[in-house]
Amino acid sequence: AVPLYHLMEDAATAEICRAQLWQWIHHGASLADGRKVDAALFASLFEAEIAPLRGAQTQEQQAHFETACELFRSLSTAPRMEDFLTLPAYPHLVKLQGSGDV
Repeated sequence: AVPLYHLMEDAATAEICRAQLWQWIHHGASLADGRKVDAALFASLFEAEIAPLRGAQTQEQQAHFETACELFRSLSTAPRMEDFLTLPAYPHLVKLQGSGDV
């Protein structure tokens, strides 16, 4: 589990979201309005969702936020689906744990 804004967010929730997005992108899903879910649509919607969150943290937190965003973005659009979101995230978590930020 990860504390975000004094709330707990678990890895399973992020994993389900990432896996669903990857599947939609790579299997050509369409939205109700007919738009095809592709990497470009994902990128524009993802940016629109995270834009209001930028700058809401300290400078150090912002760096972690950007790392998390890039990790989620790259795993959601990767050519091959990574088995688990947490595996490529572990090196970043280990750094955080060593810094005392976790």
